[in-house]
Amino acid sequence: PCRIFVLGIGFFTLCFLMTSLGGQFSAKRLGDSPFTIRTEVMGALESRGVLRRMSDMLEMLMKRMDILARLENSTDLHKGDEARFPLDRFQPAAGLMERIQAIAQNVSDIAIKVDQILRNSLLNGKAMEGRRDQCEVPRDPKYPDCAGKVEWMRARWTSDPCYAFFGVDGTECSFLIYLSEVEWFCPPLPWRNRTVAVPSPPLPPRPQAALRRDLARLLELIGTGKESLSFMKKRIRHLAQQWLRAARRLEEKLAGRHRDQKHILIHIGFLTEESGDVFSPRVLKGGPLGEMVQWADILAALFILGHSLRVTVSLKELQSHLGVPPGRGNCPLTSPLPFDLIYTDYHGLQQMKQHMGLSFKKYRCRVRVIDTFGTEPAYNHEEYATLRGYRTNWGYWNLQPAQFMTMFPHTPDNSFMGFVSEELNQTERQLIKANKVSSMAVVYGKEASIWKGKEKFLAILNKYMEIHGTVYYETQRPPEVPAFVKNHGLLPQHEFQQLLRKAKLFIGFGFPYEGPAPLEAIANGCVFLQARFNPPHSSLNHEFFRGKPTSREASVSSQHPYAEDFIGKPHVWTVDYNNSEEFEAAIKTIMRTQVDPYLPYEYTSEGMLERIHAYIQHQDFCTTSSLPLSPKTRSPAMQSPPSPLALSPNATHLVWSHSAGPAPQVWPPVSSLQVWLSEPQHTCTETCRRHGLVCEPTFFRFLNKEEVFLQLSIACDSTESEMNHLYPAVAENVRECYLQKEPLLFSCAGSNTKYRRLCPCRDFRPGQVALCRDCL
Repeated sequence: PCRIFVLGIGFFTLCFLMTSLGGQFSAKRLGDSPFTIRTEVMGALESRGVLRRMSDMLEMLMKRMDILARLENSTDLHKGDEARFPLDRFQPAAGLMERIQAIAQNVSDIAIKVDQILRNSLLNGKAMEGRRDQCEVPRDPKYPDCAGKVEWMRARWTSDPCYAFFGVDGTECSFLIYLSEVEWFCPPLPWRNRTVAVPSPPLPPRPQAALRRDLARLLELIGTGKESLSFMKKRIRHLAQQWLRAARRLEEKLAGRHRDQKHILIHIGFLTEESGDVFSPRVLKGGPLGEMVQWADILAALFILGHSLRVTVSLKELQSHLGVPPGRGNCPLTSPLPFDLIYTDYHGLQQMKQHMGLSFKKYRCRVRVIDTFGTEPAYNHEEYATLRGYRTNWGYWNLQPAQFMTMFPHTPDNSFMGFVSEELNQTERQLIKANKVSSMAVVYGKEASIWKGKEKFLAILNKYMEIHGTVYYETQRPPEVPAFVKNHGLLPQHEFQQLLRKAKLFIGFGFPYEGPAPLEAIANGCVFLQARFNPPHSSLNHEFFRGKPTSREASVSSQHPYAEDFIGKPHVWTVDYNNSEEFEAAIKTIMRTQVDPYLPYEYTSEGMLERIHAYIQHQDFCTTSSLPLSPKTRSPAMQSPPSPLALSPNATHLVWSHSAGPAPQVWPPVSSLQVWLSEPQHTCTETCRRHGLVCEPTFFRFLNKEEVFLQLSIACDSTESEMNHLYPAVAENVRECYLQKEPLLFSCAGSNTKYRRLCPCRDFRPGQVALCRDCL
């Protein structure tokens, strides 16, 4: 037993020492990182000590085994033939001892060799350390910001752990390595080991985007844990068959057209805990649902179009998907952005900027911002907004204005995203017409505060119609709702739809603005009655719009401008609620008027699929060629090319000239362009609409030329190029013409009594204002 114990101890000691040695040698090798030299040398010194201790212990073990063997041999000789254990019992022990002796010799040889290697490593390390401490800031005119960035790093490199993550350790060389290899403010250091760039193999062709027929995977992607997510999933399930029918129709329309599958991140910032997520707790308490309706439809459309999606509603997931290094967000991403597009909102945009560092500026062209009320160019341009008083808490992002995507097409400067309403088949339409109750009205407003002060209107309405409400309450009837109103409380969506299918009238009291409910009511055969605002509401006179990145001057003339301007009578009536006679007359007329259910094509599932497909295929804000040129980019020696525009046959406006040579490859195509001169105090949005057209800001670059004024017979005594969101324009009283200096300020919005503006207009597809006739 003693021998077995000693052998066991020796064996496990050997295993332990070899494991320790292996651990030491499995550490990072010298040269893996310029910032680990000191650590590696210390680790290597410890390895040398381990080797020596191992050699000494093996030698001691060998001596003890030799002593034990002698004692056992002496005892066995005295016992002779009667010995229970024969002499050859120790032959294996002798063999083991020889092996241990050989191992000890090998370890001793290894220790000598490692000692030599480590001496050389220490010398090299000291040389490298000296080089690291002797780095000087290069003076390269190609990198003018290098010295300033190094100075900043000296003072603040410990302010964010991400710098240490990338190897910054406080030395000048670590600053320069970081600023040249992680960021790009300094030139590469000549002594750095830089591998010759091997041409990367050509990327494999992208998979084709195929329209999907099953939404089950999308429901998994959305996840669980929030009432808002549950609401969106219920909506997607409810409209699933409608989406799939629309996908089949779009597939026929596209006729096998080539479509690359995009990798898309959807980050719903307002639902993250970091933004407060005030929406989820209010889903079941009458809170606003418009944003969640729109997000549910965006998710469904992107998924059905066949793209690869990732959905996040938490900051941690966002950081993981983007590849954000640990720290406070001052460093770039650890790897190239793996997404072609990112759909988010203002909250998500702020979170991305906070955590992406310099990478945000690099990749922001891939972002699409879901923005309910829109962002006008004057508020988007940071310098201009600050100088001219347009700065708000939500603007100044310096994005292309078309990257903002709205719920309704209130400004053509932004892209119209929209949402969908439930569609009826012919049988359902006939049932609705047969079951309408001409004396039944439903009030638009789930919160009791909306009803406050509306007693006068309700009393008039009550003379003619039975009034129904859907106001949320927990224990008792809200005092703001009169006793003669039949309040159903907050209804699930399908029950609310059934209520609308019976009602004749859906009436708004001025708030909320521009929600989806009026379109749903009109789609279910209701007439929508709303208040006319005089003067129109805007950020200048109404608290709700104050602080939003849009002035909406003269455009919010009613609770729902889209319904007023794009639908109108007989489905939409806009009257002065302060005029009791006009209000009462409207109610009487509505009760006698027969209307069919109506839904604009752009709010059908097919219309939304068509629109988003066109945006993904054609909108590109990352390539330089897709961005408009400004006059300041041309040198004085360059001759301005002749205008590609020509006077229309009736001499009222300009069109694209067929003799101008090959048309530029832009979207929308220039064949849809018409140039009109506005009246004073008219926006380009108004001007184009008066001619049955839509303002198209993409075309501003083609008419931002002095020759265009001459073509429209406008005499200019002087022509200046300035930053102003109203330009290009002419001040006719003084014969002064102005061109736009900053392309980001090209805007369909804005007007002034002093100016007549040059307005780029285009045609549009019937029922699809976002797309020109040849845009699909």
